[in-house]
Amino acid sequence: MAPKLELPSTALMVGLLFFSLIPPAEAYDAGDALALLLCTILTVVGFCACLGWYARRRNGQL
Repeated sequence: MAPKLELPSTALMVGLLFFSLIPPAEAYDAGDALALLLCTILTVVGFCACLGWYARRRNGQL
C-alpha cells in the first residue's frame, strides 16, 4: 500500500515546484521580494476565505 501524503509534505512539494518555476532575475531587489511575499499572503488568505465560504455553505449556515 502506498503511503498517504501528509499536508506539510504536500505543501512543501507544491512550494518547491512553485519556486522552481520562477525564472532567475539578476536585478532581484527588496521590492520584488516584498511583492512576492504580499502576493503569497493574499493568495493564502483568499484560499482560506473561499474554503470558509464553502464550509459554511455546505453546513447550511449561509
